[in-house]
Amino acid sequence: MGANKAVYFTRQTKGELFLFRRKMQAVWDLEQGKYGFAVQRGRMPPTQPSHGQFALTNGDPLNCHSYLSGYISLLLRAEPYPTSRFGSQCMQPNNIMGIENICELAARMLFSAVEWARNIPFFPDLQITDQVALLRLTWSELFVLNAAQCSMPLHVAPLLAAAGLHASPMSADRVVAFMDHIRIFQEQVEKLKALHVDSAEYSCLKAIVLFTSDACGLSDVAHVESLQEKSQCALEEYVRSQYPNQPTRFGKLLLRLPSLRTVSSSVIEQLFFVRLVGKTPIETLIRDMLLSGSSFNWPYMAIQ
Repeated sequence: MGANKAVYFTRQTKGELFLFRRKMQAVWDLEQGKYGFAVQRGRMPPTQPSHGQFALTNGDPLNCHSYLSGYISLLLRAEPYPTSRFGSQCMQPNNIMGIENICELAARMLFSAVEWARNIPFFPDLQITDQVALLRLTWSELFVLNAAQCSMPLHVAPLLAAAGLHASPMSADRVVAFMDHIRIFQEQVEKLKALHVDSAEYSCLKAIVLFTSDACGLSDVAHVESLQEKSQCALEEYVRSQYPNQPTRFGKLLLRLPSLRTVSSSVIEQLFFVRLVGKTPIETLIRDMLLSGSSFNWPYMAIQ
């Protein structure tokens, strides 16, 4: 699918995304200026490396420490805005988020994950179909990592309200199952927070998650696997140099990744996004974000 090919939606979907666009226009209006508009007007500095900067060579280029540190630096620079500030503007005085703020924060984190992926080394060089496939599979894992990194409040009552359970009664068994999914989400976030993962480690973990050969229909599985290995090696070298007194730290970080998939992507959608986009699949929204190119422009409402 070409980047310029039109994406068609039903009238209902257009209406839902129109409302989402209006909601997010306020979200992107951060203290530092309107980020989305800054990108469109070319005011953001480029974060992608040149093709030769990290060119692959015969043998193992990862033996060079400068290569690793440079790669991690670019992973960090690709972050649209400091993750630590995600929730600072959404907290209420009692340190509990309201429903609207929870949804806005979630939307900001989803946008951040897609925009980060678009700007990290190697990902933009993949075929667009591969980019879409990777993000469709891993968006929920990236979301959990972002939630842990920004210490997203996960109080049960606001989450249930955001999911609309008060408006659509469900059976007791279904409520119990839904609560169990929330508990799993909370546990994964808390376990990551307990490791005191730093920003560089989070960036490496997200790259390891993103470059997975498990995505369906990849045109070059071996290449994606090699990118995952490079990200893993970068994390290992970084941990070894920055945490020499924690010999098991690298292993503990890697062991957190498989369990991220225990968090249901459909539950994340229900908890955080149903109020914003209704029945529109998150995968559709992600594809639209990705295909929009460097000028992120919602096609459902003209930029003011």
